[in-house]
Amino acid sequence: MSVERLGIVGCGLMGSGIAEAAARAGIDVRVVEQDQAAIDRGRGRINASLSRAIESGKLDGVQGQRAFDQIDFTLDLDSLWDRQMVVEAVIEAESDKVAVFEAIDKIVEFDDAVLASNTSSIPIMKLAMATQRPQRVIGIHFFNPVPILPLVELVTSLLTGEDAIEVAQAFASTQLKKHVIRSQDRAGFIVNALLIPYVLSAVRMLESGFATAEDIDVGMVKGCAHPMGPLALADLIGLDTTVAVAKSLYEEFKEPLYAPPPLLARMVDAGLLGRKSGRGFYSYTK
Repeated sequence: MSVERLGIVGCGLMGSGIAEAAARAGIDVRVVEQDQAAIDRGRGRINASLSRAIESGKLDGVQGQRAFDQIDFTLDLDSLWDRQMVVEAVIEAESDKVAVFEAIDKIVEFDDAVLASNTSSIPIMKLAMATQRPQRVIGIHFFNPVPILPLVELVTSLLTGEDAIEVAQAFASTQLKKHVIRSQDRAGFIVNALLIPYVLSAVRMLESGFATAEDIDVGMVKGCAHPMGPLALADLIGLDTTVAVAKSLYEEFKEPLYAPPPLLARMVDAGLLGRKSGRGFYSYTK
């Protein structure tokens, strides 16, 4: 089964990116948000991204408009009743994600629908057990910015059925043209289990006064050929998301390297979340 009708819950950075990627693939997309302001921000984010793609020659104007027209924005979660796949893309908090899965499980009427999460750290089994169809629940973890980065992590729980895996694999690789890697259902999966300790180590180095943020990042860019330093990357990910993933990893493995450093926690408390707030380890305001 190819996915022709996709639902997305959440239109933040990740939800809007998934919506755009799916719309560009010709899929009918319905995005649900909690208030009109969130819809307006998501719509504006998608429109700006498509405009950049047109300006860079990756799309022409007709293709960009067609993709935008493929996306329907709504406040009505019940409107997802006819979707063949629903992707949850709300904030990285287990309670919020569980609540979404409890709700969409009751709403989506299509028996073969796949209920997917874009979580970057929460075990899929915890979300699957919030539903009456855990065999249809899977993790499809995209990376930001979704329309550009080619990778998707496919995460299966102990109960995910083979048919759901096949649908999710085809959706990501064949329809969206993403490169798919498979991960076991462990907090952080493959990429974040490796990435987050690296980022936290850079924060601890800064916190201790060992080196400046600029020197840490330049060291990894110029010395290790990384495209971006760890602190700039944390700003891109979002410091709140970084903390949430770190906490999930620490809860699962109880390893000190996963524990969020105090500096990172205080920055989140202060609302210094990185690029999305205008300030994190660096300033992004004009």
